[in-house]
Amino acid sequence: MTEKGKKKGKAPRVAMPEQKPEIRKRNFEEVPTGYTVAMAQEEAARCLQCKKPGCVEGCPVSVDIPGFINLISQGDFTGAIRHVWTKNALPAVCGRVCPQEIQCEGKCIVGKRGEPVAIGNLERFVADWERESGTGALPPQAPANGKKVAVVGSGPSGLTVAGDLIQKGYAVTVLEAFHKPGGVLVYGIPEFRLPKAIVAQEVNFLERLGVKVEVNAVVGRTVSLDELFEEGYEAVYLGVGAGLPRFMNLPGENLIGILSANEYLTRANLMKAYRYPDVDTPIPKGKNVVVLGAGNVAMDSARTAMRLGADSVRIVYRRSRDEMPARGAEIHHAEEEGIEFFLLTNPTQFKGDEKGRLTGMECLKMELGEPDDSGRRRPIAIEGSEFHMDTDLVIVAVGSGANPLLTQSTPDMELNQWGYIVADPETGKTTKKGVWAGGDIVTGAATVILAMGAGRKAADSIDQYLSWGW
Repeated sequence: MTEKGKKKGKAPRVAMPEQKPEIRKRNFEEVPTGYTVAMAQEEAARCLQCKKPGCVEGCPVSVDIPGFINLISQGDFTGAIRHVWTKNALPAVCGRVCPQEIQCEGKCIVGKRGEPVAIGNLERFVADWERESGTGALPPQAPANGKKVAVVGSGPSGLTVAGDLIQKGYAVTVLEAFHKPGGVLVYGIPEFRLPKAIVAQEVNFLERLGVKVEVNAVVGRTVSLDELFEEGYEAVYLGVGAGLPRFMNLPGENLIGILSANEYLTRANLMKAYRYPDVDTPIPKGKNVVVLGAGNVAMDSARTAMRLGADSVRIVYRRSRDEMPARGAEIHHAEEEGIEFFLLTNPTQFKGDEKGRLTGMECLKMELGEPDDSGRRRPIAIEGSEFHMDTDLVIVAVGSGANPLLTQSTPDMELNQWGYIVADPETGKTTKKGVWAGGDIVTGAATVILAMGAGRKAADSIDQYLSWGW
């Protein structure tokens, strides 16, 4: 490594400015406020421009990370965003919600002896700069080829497929069941982590490229897959997510005051309940809130409850901190905002009053044994460790299941034992000719960027199929 490279690697990481915890815990404004131009260029200068960049290997959509960072360091922000667009149609989203610490930044050479280059922050910066200051110029597109593709679901995998195929010359229509496009990006992720105006802008970018978006289109109910083919679509991509709520089947789980994170976050985010009564969507507000689970959805639920006025919010998780699946940044932000963590704790039953309303929860302390099938150490109950926890609102965030609306109406498409679509992991091909699938409906609940990676592979496979055949 050159002396210049050594100096670059030793420069401290530029911290992203944020709202102070005591202020943000009671508002829904975005927590990180973004880099200035000077900050972005200072951070970009830390990149060593490796000849064999591990960061690219760690990116599920293979963004040329050193390439766009080098353009930022040179002040060519238009060039930088166009460079990102060649691989990623949703950079403003990815810069905010991707688990960079275990993907691109996790493989950054600078991070071997210090803090890695803030790749996510730089991706967010260049996307935000284009939205606020850019020319609005679009990336180049291939000439229209006259072939139609339907994309079912407008979450991250569906939008990725749409963005890739529209640039390859296909006519793409996205069919969304909800009244707004964006999938989990709008119904699942709170405003303070991903402002909905950002999602709308990313969707608008695809529409400007020529993607047609139809909302309130429930494929599997209003129209079947076979009918889509009859309408002239030559390929269909399924990115319908895994939005079926999952509960724990504990005694008392039907008490008033227990609800799924799916419903809670959909009310708060997509239906704008956080602005009630200005928006006519009610949402339960507890004083002593408990969230079961420790993934990103659990953190989002807990931080939402705090912003809705709870006196206390507790995360209850049956494993230790090391096994928590949430992003490090989300755990850190939750702790800063006063959310308590009850780790190695498992609920056993819920208690209520004579009116059927939740009043508390019985719990057991746990210890960790040998790893289970997930690779995480199996929690084992400690005898005699029972204790009571007062709560008037429990949000269950222990995962979700496969959305059955479409799959139940498509008997000639193979599903696995859990109801997820069986698809080739390298191409996204399903057992039904002309149909691809990807994202959570194939893998179960995962990250935005992994869903986008599946969309990228499927788009390439669809292009090959429509060019050369199945």
